Amino acid sequence: MNQLPESFLVIGLGATVAVLVFGFVIWFVSRYRRCPSDKILVVYGKVGGGKSARCHHGGASFIWPVVQDYQFLDLTPIPIEIKLEGALSKQNIRVNTPSSFMVGISTEPGVMENAAERLLGLGLDEIKDLARDIIFGQMRVVIATMNIEEINADRDKLIANISTGVEVELKKVGLRLINVNIQDITDASGYIDALGREAASKAINEAKIKVALADRDGQIGAADAHRDQRVRVAEANATAVQGENRSKVEIANSDAARREQQAEAERKASAAEKVATAKALEESYTAEQRAEQQRAERDKATQFANTVVPAEIAKEKQIVDAEAEAERVRRTQKGEADAVRLIKQAEADGIKMVQFAEADGLRAKFTAEADGIRLKLLAEAEGTEALLKKKAEGFRELVATTGSADAARSLLVTEQLPALVREQATAISNLKIDKVTVWDSGKGGADGKTSTAGFVSGLMGALPPLHELAGNVGIKMPAFTGEVKPEAAAPAAPAKGAVEKKG
Repeated sequence: MNQLPESFLVIGLGATVAVLVFGFVIWFVSRYRRCPSDKILVVYGKVGGGKSARCHHGGASFIWPVVQDYQFLDLTPIPIEIKLEGALSKQNIRVNTPSSFMVGISTEPGVMENAAERLLGLGLDEIKDLARDIIFGQMRVVIATMNIEEINADRDKLIANISTGVEVELKKVGLRLINVNIQDITDASGYIDALGREAASKAINEAKIKVALADRDGQIGAADAHRDQRVRVAEANATAVQGENRSKVEIANSDAARREQQAEAERKASAAEKVATAKALEESYTAEQRAEQQRAERDKATQFANTVVPAEIAKEKQIVDAEAEAERVRRTQKGEADAVRLIKQAEADGIKMVQFAEADGLRAKFTAEADGIRLKLLAEAEGTEALLKKKAEGFRELVATTGSADAARSLLVTEQLPALVREQATAISNLKIDKVTVWDSGKGGADGKTSTAGFVSGLMGALPPLHELAGNVGIKMPAFTGEVKPEAAAPAAPAKGAVEKKG
């Protein structure tokens, strides 16, 4: 009974160990990366050796977790079309050199690390743009070191120079040059076309000379063959005649006939030979004359290419330089005009801003003054309103205290009497009357009184009401206004022409 649990425990431990081992194997396999043949495996992070990355072309590598990571660089060839136009050659002639390049990421040790440092994470289009810029610059440098004749005639040298210069620069960013194809080379001045026409004319002239020489040799050979034919025919005839003569030895006149035939044959052969020789010489001279004419035309074309074409190129260069100078002057003047316009615009903007600031200041000042006046008037109005309200409340309380509005009004008038008397006293206090002289005609008016009597009567008639009003409120009039007796109903009229003076 005790052995059964122990067996279960052993089985459990074995299963746990197996699971752990299997998990470790799966984890190890998941961190092991294989590199395809068309890619470069770049392991970066903590790779050791003081390097920023470790590159593998083919094979595989274990990627440690946390401290390392990886990416792939694509080795797909990248085609690049270069439309180079207006590149200056060694002779300062601008040429157009369209070409096509094939580049790719290098698998050379040391260069792969450059690609890992500078191209990792970039797409093929971005790498293509970078390579195009490098190739553009190096092509201009190479063309600037070569003459037009070398560029046009020696394509192998041009491609070798471009490949050498471009390859060095591409290796700095981890690329390599796979293929270079130079297309048709042209120039704006037509110098290359002139070289082509010169070469074509030279080839045509040489071909014509060869044709003339071949015709001459053929005609001479035909004449020699015809001559040999006639000589051999004559020899055969002579042999036949000799045989006949030997057969007819007995005939006396056969010898003379044979000699005559031989002389005639020799004469004809000599004449034919001379005619053929003369004809061959004539044809030879004609061919030489044509060859000389062709050579003269070739020399003329050479002189044209050596004299007129450089002059035209110099003329075009002067025109281009003049246009460039005019363009520079025009741009300089335009820049100066733009600068003056910008300065004027800045001054106008400054003046406008100053005016706006002054207007804003005046507006703010006037607004502040208006607000101050409004607040002042509002305060005065509120003070007046408060004063009137207080007076109304006081008058209301006064009416309530006195019991009637008439009594309150009399009280208010009484309150103002000291001020009235003070004002009247002030008005006449500074008058110094030493003597009053009255001139009167003595004639009475409609009421029978003179002017003086009327004045005095009016003055004296106004004093009792004042005394009465002052007495009602408990005020005593000053002594210079006189005194009203209680029993007097009305003041007596003063004597005619008399004036009472007191004080």
